[in-house]
Amino acid sequence: MYRGGMPRTKGDHEARRRDVSEAVWQVMAARGFAGLTLRAVAAELDATTGLLTHYFPTKQALVRYALDLLDQRTASRPRRHTGAGLAALRDALLDILPLTPEATDSNRIWVSSWDTALSDPDLSTDYGRKYANGRARLTERVAAAQELGELPPGDPARIAAGAQSFVLGLVVQALFDPAAFPPQRQVEMLDDYLATLSAAR
Repeated sequence: MYRGGMPRTKGDHEARRRDVSEAVWQVMAARGFAGLTLRAVAAELDATTGLLTHYFPTKQALVRYALDLLDQRTASRPRRHTGAGLAALRDALLDILPLTPEATDSNRIWVSSWDTALSDPDLSTDYGRKYANGRARLTERVAAAQELGELPPGDPARIAAGAQSFVLGLVVQALFDPAAFPPQRQVEMLDDYLATLSAAR
């Protein structure tokens, strides 16, 4: 549990925000999105809920902040760069999977946030946009692999949608049954899926 405490220096606003961010992240990683409350974040900081209302005047503000933090953490993770074409597509899909403790935490939080997003029209639209952007990036890599002759011709957007759906389904299974879907098996299943796509040439 994070016990760094709130900085006492009045002007150290950035340090306070870092402490708050870390506490929000620790709560989400330990309890999932459903466990994210002002009370839980305050306990993580050894602070009062009243102090946190400066940052989050409403639960919605806390939710929005948590999602922004999750976006930032996900975007800042190191990415694989092993090649172009099919290798680049494989890298992008591997980057989604819960193959490390950090990636597992991020995926657990994403999946646990789906319920909140589905019940909020604005968040639901935002999530739809996020996944559409992800498909667009995968589509570019599929098209590049097709140009290199590594994947068969066809609608690259459709192939990308299938790849995204496959890997997100694998994420869910690995989170619920990590013993049956350890990292090595996840990689093997992804490689089998990509081999099937390639074999259709």
